[in-house]
Amino acid sequence: MKRNNSINRVCVGRIAGAHGVQGLIRINSYTEDPMDVAAYGPVTDEYGERMFELEAKRMTKTQVVARIKGVMDRNAAEALQGLRIFILREVMPPTADDEFYCEDLIGLAAETVDGKSLGSVLSLQEFGAGEMLEIGRRRGGTTLVPFTKDVVPQVDLETKRVVIDPPIGLLEPITKEDLGSSLEERGEYNG
Repeated sequence: MKRNNSINRVCVGRIAGAHGVQGLIRINSYTEDPMDVAAYGPVTDEYGERMFELEAKRMTKTQVVARIKGVMDRNAAEALQGLRIFILREVMPPTADDEFYCEDLIGLAAETVDGKSLGSVLSLQEFGAGEMLEIGRRRGGTTLVPFTKDVVPQVDLETKRVVIDPPIGLLEPITKEDLGSSLEERGEYNG
């Protein structure tokens, strides 16, 4: 069984697939400037077992088209699809006060503003409308929480926790009391 050694690495992207027939790849870049995915030196897989020399060529609408040294045809490029690519943490620029690297959030305890334990952060997801924290619930299952300052007012890396101020209905079903009696009077409540 492989041990996760990514603690000293930061994920900077994921290979989305091949681009053309000459071995180019498409990358979903997680860097502030997408073209910077190749700016920090060689990239590795999650465990640091495979190293790749990456050259960013151009942008498509949403992805970076790049070349990996030694990948010369579409078949070789397709074999890398889905691979998350990492760089050493020490070559990354420091974050601002309210910025975090995804890896720093994974595993943090999640609790409500009143101290109720919810579980822990499993991942940070991007669905186009904003980032979502995936919280593994203590009693099983997961919950997606908008990663905004309103919903997640506190991220404390020192105490290894995130504080969540959930909107009504995020963690439990909406009740008639949550909506108020006026909806029931108008016949708009079917709970």
